[in-house]
Amino acid sequence: MIAILPLFALLQIGPSPHNFDPSPLPIPGHEHHEAQLAEKPQKTPPVVDPLAECLGKARMDSASGLAYARKWLSEARVPSARVRPDQCLGMVLSDQGDFNAAEGAFADGVSAIPVMQEASAVPLMAMAGNAALAAGGSARALAWFDRALAVKAYDDYAQRGAIYADRARALVALGRLDEAGASLTQARRLAPEYAGAFLLSATLARRQKDLVSAQEFIESASRINPHDPAIGLEAGVIAVLAGHDEAARKSWSSVVSTSPDSPEAETARGYLSQLGPVPGGSGPGGGGQPLDRTATSPTSGAVSPPEH
Repeated sequence: MIAILPLFALLQIGPSPHNFDPSPLPIPGHEHHEAQLAEKPQKTPPVVDPLAECLGKARMDSASGLAYARKWLSEARVPSARVRPDQCLGMVLSDQGDFNAAEGAFADGVSAIPVMQEASAVPLMAMAGNAALAAGGSARALAWFDRALAVKAYDDYAQRGAIYADRARALVALGRLDEAGASLTQARRLAPEYAGAFLLSATLARRQKDLVSAQEFIESASRINPHDPAIGLEAGVIAVLAGHDEAARKSWSSVVSTSPDSPEAETARGYLSQLGPVPGGSGPGGGGQPLDRTATSPTSGAVSPPEH
């Protein structure tokens, strides 16, 4: 039998990359002085983005990033100044696996954004939803995703598509599979180049025993991102359930060779060991339990789908 391990991917949706500087105001009587200054080359000090600095410190040392975020947050004097440090704090806490605290930090950031600027809060709402989902709060996650999608002024269609995909993950966790399928349809429509939406669609179709649709979705995912080990892993699961052992072996062997240190590669090695000897006696395989071809549903105990 093959026991399919769960896969988790926390989708983070970052802040807007656009920074707008105010136009300089005219100062009467300073024209001559400014003309003289213009003749001399001016040294512009480098602009340091505190959010980038915070996340950079966290990448080097998690505790350092956490301390930076909390100090930055303590220096905020108005609600709007809390948004970016709350975002950094939430992301660092997520990396540390403290998802409940991360959700709280993202929620604080959302609350600091005025209602008339609600569109700018959508990425933080999505982050809060993903943190809630990772913490096991599927219902809370769904509420965050629904709140984000209800903001009509947010017109980044690709990101809306990604949020629909996250919403589908929450719905799957709640056992509402038909609604999850409808959410994934929206995700694929809004974000046709987002491989994750097609991967999730393939996984859901497999879970519902629609292997034809699962194969179509996984092929689309692979065309968009042929090097994603999670896609290769799922492609092998679909193939083996359809009785195509050699296609499964090829997919899983590719995962092992291209991403040898990934969690997906470790899982793929376990699957390969269960496929039995390779025809001709070479390559990975053998040493594991034989496959139970009749056990293809989560309730049977042999094959349960990855949760994304």
